[in-house]
Amino acid sequence: MNETIKAARDIITSYDGRPLRIMEVCGTHTHEFFRLGVRKLLPEKVDLISGPGCPVCVTAVDFIDEACWLALEKNCIVCTFGDLIKVPGTTMSLAGARSQGAEIRPVYSPLDAVEIAKQTPNRQVVFLAVGFETTTPSACLAAKQARELGLKNFSLLTANKTMPNAYQALVGSADAFIYPGHVNAITGNAVCKKLCEEQGVSGVVAGFTASELITALAVAIKLLDKGEPFFRNCYPRVVKDEGNPEAIALMNEVMEPCDNEWRGLGLIPGSGMKLKAEYAEFDARIKFAMPEIKGKPNPACRCGDVLQGKCKPSDCKVFGKGCTPLHPIGACMVSDEGACSAYYQYAGIV
Repeated sequence: MNETIKAARDIITSYDGRPLRIMEVCGTHTHEFFRLGVRKLLPEKVDLISGPGCPVCVTAVDFIDEACWLALEKNCIVCTFGDLIKVPGTTMSLAGARSQGAEIRPVYSPLDAVEIAKQTPNRQVVFLAVGFETTTPSACLAAKQARELGLKNFSLLTANKTMPNAYQALVGSADAFIYPGHVNAITGNAVCKKLCEEQGVSGVVAGFTASELITALAVAIKLLDKGEPFFRNCYPRVVKDEGNPEAIALMNEVMEPCDNEWRGLGLIPGSGMKLKAEYAEFDARIKFAMPEIKGKPNPACRCGDVLQGKCKPSDCKVFGKGCTPLHPIGACMVSDEGACSAYYQYAGIV
């Protein structure tokens, strides 16, 4: 164990101050804290809670219903990241739609969906664009490429989200945030600094290795103990204050802010991204004159409370019983970044 990790570990394990609630916003951080055994180091007075940093988990039920409508009613080839296929909609998941004859194709990138559209000119191809600032640029690039290729059979169903207004909605949920390093690598640190300076919201940006995670957690605990609002970038090898100007410019060229529904958090003004009017031909809702579709989440599921840090997955009555990775009731059990999935896989609760 190197000296940096040992010092960080000592700070964490020896803490005996006031009770602290620290929210790891990123779903990958949730899983890594479990996988690396960091949670076992936490003293009784430090509570590490999960937040809405899993893009699949925060995608609303409405979106799944819309995707199923496109696949079943409009006979579109629906391309999606694999995690989304088993997320329950109101009456079915995309896997359920596939069992009824819909063509659902998992892809690794929106550009894969563009290639499918090129190869199948007689079918409409829709890519399900979900995710935060980390994946939105690739969806924008796909729309630009489709335009350059003159494709008339490609479109995006967008549920892209941005983190700044979500942080705002979560103010008061925790004593400090552990910010997702990959998001800040795109956006920069201005929003986090502003939250600290203007509203006293504390947080640290964390990377993903064992040393980066344990160091970020130790920094948060040590600074919280001092009682003053703070912001620290604990991932400086990747995250710069200015972020990634090229990615930001690409998003601003193709998309614009819109209000967006978040599972658990509800409608957050200005927290989504939609295609600009210049790219409306690639907007699936416009192209297919989609009716308004209102989804209904399963009332037994407490994903919304988990995503707000109001409860832990193990507090849900169906966790590990009616809701498992093989038979998920909620999105947090489906996604590889979901908090329920992490608790089920690593916590030894069930």
